[in-house]
Amino acid sequence: MKVVIVGGGIIGLSSAFYLQKSGWDVTVLDKSDFTDSCCYGSAGYICQSHFIPMATPGIVKKGLKWMWNSKSPFYVQPRLDWDLISWGLKFMKSAKKENVEAAAIPLRDIAILSKGEYEDWFKIPGFDFAYEQKGVLEIFQTEEYAGHAKHVYEKAHELGLTDTRLIGREELQSLEPQTTVNGKGAILYNCDAHCYPNKLMESLIAYLKAKGVKIIPNQEAIQFEKRNGAVTKIMTTTNEYEPDEIVLATGSWGMATAKLLDLKTPIIPGRGYSVTYEDSPYKLNYPALLMEGRAAVTPMDGNKIRFGGTMEITSHKTPIRMNRVQGILDAVKRFYPEYDVPLPPKEKVWYGYRPCSADGLPFIGRSSKQSNVTVATGHSMLGLSLGAGTGKLVDELVNKKSTSMDIKPFSVERFR
Repeated sequence: MKVVIVGGGIIGLSSAFYLQKSGWDVTVLDKSDFTDSCCYGSAGYICQSHFIPMATPGIVKKGLKWMWNSKSPFYVQPRLDWDLISWGLKFMKSAKKENVEAAAIPLRDIAILSKGEYEDWFKIPGFDFAYEQKGVLEIFQTEEYAGHAKHVYEKAHELGLTDTRLIGREELQSLEPQTTVNGKGAILYNCDAHCYPNKLMESLIAYLKAKGVKIIPNQEAIQFEKRNGAVTKIMTTTNEYEPDEIVLATGSWGMATAKLLDLKTPIIPGRGYSVTYEDSPYKLNYPALLMEGRAAVTPMDGNKIRFGGTMEITSHKTPIRMNRVQGILDAVKRFYPEYDVPLPPKEKVWYGYRPCSADGLPFIGRSSKQSNVTVATGHSMLGLSLGAGTGKLVDELVNKKSTSMDIKPFSVERFR
């Protein structure tokens, strides 16, 4: 039996990992050469603590304020685009306290599932992706964010993430003796881990090829032939495929591809940036989220450090904005005052597009429109973190097994 996975990012490749294990003849198609998915430049977090979706109360007001700041961490490019307008209306409707509360449990569950799967991956001989279980800091500087941190800390314990501590300024500084940390305190999520995403993707692709999975680049799906309630053929720019099952894992292109299959999955590309240094003078022990700066700093793979952030709701065609990169480095300087990180040349800046759903939850499930289509997309900034768990769920769905967790909140057809 043949399955074709459309999309070669972490979600598509993770799905391939489990489907080949369960005996499927697997082909993975991607519109690029498999080297530019948003996973590559991510902060590398494999977190149980990311149980708060992007659509939160107050984010709309902050977004409107930040629109006038060229270095702000959140920006929506104004443009006459019906998909953007429709997504924005759904986003605002979702940004309510009760929706955030409801989202916390499924996000926690899939994060726990995924982290456990990654731990198993790391035990596979030769499958090295610099996985480290040392925790993640979430540092705050102001009273306002101290109050927010206390609420999140209490919520984490309520959700059973008890390996989480709220620490003060002195303990925070003691964790990073190599540099000054300008923070009032932090949440220390001992339950979280991180990896080097580039190694993860390279190891995963090599593993899949060795197992006989066909990895085919430069194959953009442009049409699906449908008959009797099922997809019988995938047409790409250069080829045709006739699978028994299809997995749609097209990331930030997910909404356009889903429309070809009569599905409504409101997803907008959210661009992020990162800069990675090797053998740099910037030494840290712990990965950190900088709360007021909305930036992330990750020491990874022994001799590397990555600075990343921003959420820029824009089109795939918009030129990169170096002032956004400068905004990330400015935030790093405010939290680590000894870090004078120069703005790198454009060619040294990574950028990628996260698939942002309108409510901050991924789409994972079977289509009721086409009997042989499984959808797995819309993971926003959590693609890497939730990748392995999503792949396991996809395998269970394709094989018509009971899923490892309740996936109703991730319904593919919740926006009808």
